[in-house]
Amino acid sequence: MGFNQYTKLLQNLINTSRSRTTTYTCSSLYSNQLTRSVTPSSPSSSDHPKAKSFSTISSSSYHLNGGPSYMRGAVFWEPNKPMTFEDFEMPRPKVNEVLIKTKACGVCHSDLHVMKGELPFPSPCVVGHEITGEVVEHGPLTDTKTIERLPLGARVVGAFIMPCGNCFFCTKGQDDLCEAFFAYNRAKGTLYDGETRLFLRGSGKPVYMYSMGGLAEYSVVPANALAILPHTLPYAESAVIGCAVFTAYGAMAHAAQVRPGDAVAVIGVGGVGSSCLQIARAFGASEIIAVDIQDDKLEKAKIFGATHVVNARNEDAVSRIKEITGGMGVDTCVEALGNPKTFMQCVQSVRDGGKAVMIGLTLSGAKGEIDINHLVRRQIKVMGSYGGRARHDLPKLVKLAESGIFNLDAAVSRKCKFEEAGKAYEDLNKGSIIGRAVVEIM
Repeated sequence: MGFNQYTKLLQNLINTSRSRTTTYTCSSLYSNQLTRSVTPSSPSSSDHPKAKSFSTISSSSYHLNGGPSYMRGAVFWEPNKPMTFEDFEMPRPKVNEVLIKTKACGVCHSDLHVMKGELPFPSPCVVGHEITGEVVEHGPLTDTKTIERLPLGARVVGAFIMPCGNCFFCTKGQDDLCEAFFAYNRAKGTLYDGETRLFLRGSGKPVYMYSMGGLAEYSVVPANALAILPHTLPYAESAVIGCAVFTAYGAMAHAAQVRPGDAVAVIGVGGVGSSCLQIARAFGASEIIAVDIQDDKLEKAKIFGATHVVNARNEDAVSRIKEITGGMGVDTCVEALGNPKTFMQCVQSVRDGGKAVMIGLTLSGAKGEIDINHLVRRQIKVMGSYGGRARHDLPKLVKLAESGIFNLDAAVSRKCKFEEAGKAYEDLNKGSIIGRAVVEIM
């Protein structure tokens, strides 16, 4: 792609965005140990967190119409306890919802915060919130336009913020502040009628959904959170579009409003932080500074567009950022860790009039400190950003990936099998995943 063509495509995307507002149990904290059982779980044991079953029936027996109708999913029961795999009744979509045959699901720190009890969320639940898959059913009374946009058999990618489309913020185009999403899904683990779509097979016990509950063979997703995935993009690598890329785009396009020539720093260059580097490069930032404490992550950050790297374990990050920018500080600094210390570093690293954008989640109730006088006198803007706006941004991110402007292959550092999901979260907790891991489900 020539430079002029590249620039024209990117500018169109930016302008449009800104103008629109066998049995398995887990033996360690997250890892899986294989054991065998030829007997399906009984109703009396299916909701017991210490004896879970993973059905030995072949995947060809999991179907939607006629005969037994059920699926497998990974269940989180309580903080710091292992996930287990369970049989579920086949979930059924309701109006303007879509049932997806899940192909891949990303492994994200937000899930890990829930699993460690750092973010309050109802349990038992199915985590996993960045998915790709295939449309297999529409909910009753779903409108014709939705069915035409997302026909049966369509390849799709899902965003973790699932806008209702009808609340105060959604009607203003601010899908990232959807009232129903926060009031129902994040607070209660349900969709927007106040009910989950997940029920254990046999006992009928309800299981809550973190976003769409993507670590399952099928997921119910509000149609507004889905975009078509072209055949040119693979299922596994494209899963990260729904959170890692989606979160980075929201921070850069809506919160920071990065312009060509800006200086940008990103503190914490894991899955989301490294996506911020790619988006900053796509938006034409001239200086892109990656800050982390792991040399291997910093080395890979150069592939994603970092012009400078800073190991905060070896040198003062704020001083080094100021040095790189001639004493000014950056136009935008993004904090992608959710740590009180790096929160303060983020604010201190921006120039006068600059923007400190916080995208990292942390322990519920954690506080960050700010020098009030510096904030007032130097007109520092401190803002939070949770993600992009699904209806407008998700199709654009697919185009960025399809055009090669965003490198999905480089963003995904590991792919694993469904039964290895627990081990992936364990490795994420250890900090041993560089970039993003993706679970391939079906």
